[in-house]
Amino acid sequence: MKKNRLEAFSDGVLAIIITIMVLELKVPQGEELAALIPLWPVFLSYLLSFIYVGIYWNNHHHLFQAIRQVNGGILWSNNHLLFWLSLMPFTTAWMGENHFGRWPTLLYGVNLFCCAVAYYLLQTCLIRHHGANSALAHALGKDIKGKISPVLYLLGIVLAALDYSRTGAAFFIGAAFLWLVPDTRIERVVEEQAGDDKE
Repeated sequence: MKKNRLEAFSDGVLAIIITIMVLELKVPQGEELAALIPLWPVFLSYLLSFIYVGIYWNNHHHLFQAIRQVNGGILWSNNHLLFWLSLMPFTTAWMGENHFGRWPTLLYGVNLFCCAVAYYLLQTCLIRHHGANSALAHALGKDIKGKISPVLYLLGIVLAALDYSRTGAAFFIGAAFLWLVPDTRIERVVEEQAGDDKE
C-alpha cells in the first residue's frame, strides 16, 4: 500500500492536537501585565507539549520519507501512536491548570512514556516490513536517543509519584531538549534515496 493517506491523516490529527491545546490558553481577566502571571503554568505546559508534538511530527515525517510503502500492521501501529498523542491536550491542560501538581505531572509522564513506546513499535513495524538491512534500519542504528527518552520519562514519573513533581517535570523538559537537536540520520538516507532515483 502507498503511504500518502497515512501521512496526510497523521498530519491532520497532529494539527488538530496542537489546535486543541492552544484553545486551553484562556484570556486573563484584566488588562495589566500582572494578569498574565497566574497563567505561567498553563503556558509552560502548553509550550512543552507543543515542542513534543513538533518533535513527533518532525520524526514521523522523516520516518515516512525513508520508506516507500505501508501495510496493515503499520497502519494500526501508527493509529496507536496517534491515540497516545491525542491525549496530550488533556494531560497538558490538567498539569498546567494544577501548577505541575503530583498526579497531573505523573499522568503527563505516563502519556509521554506511552507515546515513546508507541513510536518505538511503529519503527519496529516499519523495519520488519522493509527488512533489517533496509536503509531505514541502518539509519536508525542503535537509536540511543530513542532508548534514553523512556528512561527519563520513567525517572520523572517516579519523582512525581514521590511528590517531587516539578523535579520530575524537569526530566520531561530534559528529554525534549535531547530531541531539539536535529537528527540527520534519516535525512541522509532520504537524500541518498533521492540520488539513487535520479540515476
